[in-house]
Amino acid sequence: MSDAPQVPPGTAPASAAPPAGLPPAPTSIPWLGLLAVLMGTFISTLNGRLSNFGLTDIRGAVHAGFDEGAWITTAQAAAQMLVAPAAVWMGSVFGPRRVLLITALAFGLISLVIPLANDIATLLILQFAGGLASGFFIPLTLSFVLLNTPPKYWAYGIAIYALNLELSLNISASLEGWYVEQLSWRWIFWQNVPLAAVMALCLHYGVRAKPSTPNRPHGDVFGLVSGGLGLALIYAALDQGNRLDWLNSGLVWGLLIAGAVLLAGFLVHEARTAYPLLNFKVAFARPLPMLLLLIAMLRLTILSTAYLIPLYLGAVRSFRALQVGHTLIWIAAPQLIFCPLAALMLRRSDPRLVASIGFIFVSIACLMVAYGLTPTWGSDEFLPSQLLQAVGQSFALSGVLFFAVLHLRPQDALTFGASVQVARLLGGEIGLAFIVTFARIREQVASNLIGLHVQTGSGQVLQRLQSYAVATSKADPASGPARAAGVLGNLVRSMATTQAVIDSFVAVGALTAVALLMAITHKPAPLGPASAQPLFAPRDRSSP
Repeated sequence: MSDAPQVPPGTAPASAAPPAGLPPAPTSIPWLGLLAVLMGTFISTLNGRLSNFGLTDIRGAVHAGFDEGAWITTAQAAAQMLVAPAAVWMGSVFGPRRVLLITALAFGLISLVIPLANDIATLLILQFAGGLASGFFIPLTLSFVLLNTPPKYWAYGIAIYALNLELSLNISASLEGWYVEQLSWRWIFWQNVPLAAVMALCLHYGVRAKPSTPNRPHGDVFGLVSGGLGLALIYAALDQGNRLDWLNSGLVWGLLIAGAVLLAGFLVHEARTAYPLLNFKVAFARPLPMLLLLIAMLRLTILSTAYLIPLYLGAVRSFRALQVGHTLIWIAAPQLIFCPLAALMLRRSDPRLVASIGFIFVSIACLMVAYGLTPTWGSDEFLPSQLLQAVGQSFALSGVLFFAVLHLRPQDALTFGASVQVARLLGGEIGLAFIVTFARIREQVASNLIGLHVQTGSGQVLQRLQSYAVATSKADPASGPARAAGVLGNLVRSMATTQAVIDSFVAVGALTAVALLMAITHKPAPLGPASAQPLFAPRDRSSP
């Protein structure tokens, strides 16, 4: 697209007409349809996060142990990975309306019956089925925005898409805490029923049915199965790796090897088949791989901070989920204001600038926590850094996505949507697995180093134990020594957790700085009307 004609933003060449076989540029916004697909993004992310926060309550309801219950969230997310390639093909064959309508209704029905499961096996099957249904939502969202809204509004659509992901990610702790304390854990799933019903209604009345075409894309069964299954197995290995001690587990080895073999077979097959499921020219053409890596790194940052803050507040300050949510919700709330600002900046400036500003803000926010955190911090102390990070995440995700969109053609929209889904889930899971393992190891190291100064028989230790015993056992003096030892152990654990969280924020800030360098050193995007017209206007090869 480097040889596309440069024209003033907001105008199109008078002779511009869509090439044969390409859809004309839309002239109006299908508001109900846009609301429907954005709701799908919101529902999918929110449901996954709620299941994570409410895992203890869900596990207890079906009488599952820790190891069994660990697969509850894995089953859903792995199913979303499994169905990502199928979403590309089914969306191109049947159109987003029919696919999303069926999957929205299926997801609502599954969410209705999940809380009725009486054992872990049934729950896992239903969770997997729910993941298969919701796995269609995100891959088809971006393609719908690009193919059904005028190019000059794409920046706003992508900014709202980013807002949806961030909003659902950070309000989940508050919702889960409120459901458990005021209603029931079952509402973690039942809330999806009305949301899915509204989504289905908006799809039915707001999206036109795709006319049947005689030349439908060929179904690539091997590609659908091998690609999706390979991604799902690798995701499961990453999700369970920290619990199973990574490569010391035969199950993790088996999942990784099987997933790698299936993916390798998928790539070889796609390169040789006459009707490939994956468009390699899109998936591997510059700059999409680097931009997908940036999306994965940003997802790492988002999930890392969403994990680290609850870890600190829960382990060190003993906050409940609802109290943790009061902190995380401040990441989501300001984005309602900064989402339109990000869109305006995307329309009037280089998307690399918008993304770079976002990465700078996120990196500074991480360093603010890393150099200020103490065991006395509560929700209020996190607010300045999280407000800054909220702005940064909106700008960074919107900028990277829009920069990628400027390099696409309309027929590549579905492939791009599936690629973003894979980068979002797999990249986020790699990042979360890294930060969970990193925090655990740093906590063990800190606990060992602090423990070296807590020695039996030390005068300072004995004095501290005596003061704890007096303070905690006035009613029962005989239990004083045991209580004092417990208090000292908790104090050491809190200090170790605090140090681990500090180290983790430093690591996340450093990775964000690397992402910033990748963004600012990339070549500019192609120019065109509304910075996006090359998707619909023919390229003028005769122009200089």
